[in-house]
Amino acid sequence: MAEKISDNIEEYLEVLYRNGSNGDQVSTTTLSNELGIAPGSVTQMLKKLENLGYIEYTPYKGAKLTDEGMQIAQKITRKHRILEKFLMDVLKVKEENIHQQACEMEHTLSDEAERAICTMLNNPDLCPDNNVIPACNFDFDSCHDCYSQKDFDQVMNRKFNLLSISELTSNAEGTISFIRGSSELLDEIADKGIKVGHHLIYEFNENRMGPNYLVTIDDNELDISLEMANNIFIRI
Repeated sequence: MAEKISDNIEEYLEVLYRNGSNGDQVSTTTLSNELGIAPGSVTQMLKKLENLGYIEYTPYKGAKLTDEGMQIAQKITRKHRILEKFLMDVLKVKEENIHQQACEMEHTLSDEAERAICTMLNNPDLCPDNNVIPACNFDFDSCHDCYSQKDFDQVMNRKFNLLSISELTSNAEGTISFIRGSSELLDEIADKGIKVGHHLIYEFNENRMGPNYLVTIDDNELDISLEMANNIFIRI
């Protein structure tokens, strides 16, 4: 059984992911402000996280997640954002209370319960704050595979990390490795000829107009919707 990671460490990794999911360094000041912890204490924790192999830390500059740290950060962020969606849409908790409630629940939510909530909510892509919910870490190509799987104890976890197209904040390219969504959305994506295993190139444009994304997939330039961009994940 994997060793339990402390809630405190998960909180640090979650903030690092929220501010640097695309490999950007996150400053000590940002961590201090978001966590409400003195800069000196933050620096001590960053040194600990580096020793654990979860981050790369550069004094006076900041920290960024390693692959191992990214896996943990994505998992806890996914649970937090799915819980927020569940609390708002199903339990009708007041909007101003859902973030703190999700913070308290995320560390104890089992993987089994997370899967059940995801299925009940029909594989949501956004939390109430319109932040992308990270992909699950099962070694599936799409949610179709998840629907047909009865024994999750037999499912392998991915050995690499994913980001959705809409999370990319700089030029990037990689292999499409997971496509999420309802049967209808999966069919729409398939109708565009987009499949797992295709090579994708995204040229970041901070002045992009409108909700759509322009990508190149196996030498074909395609215009895809924001919803598709939220649910097509590339290996990073």
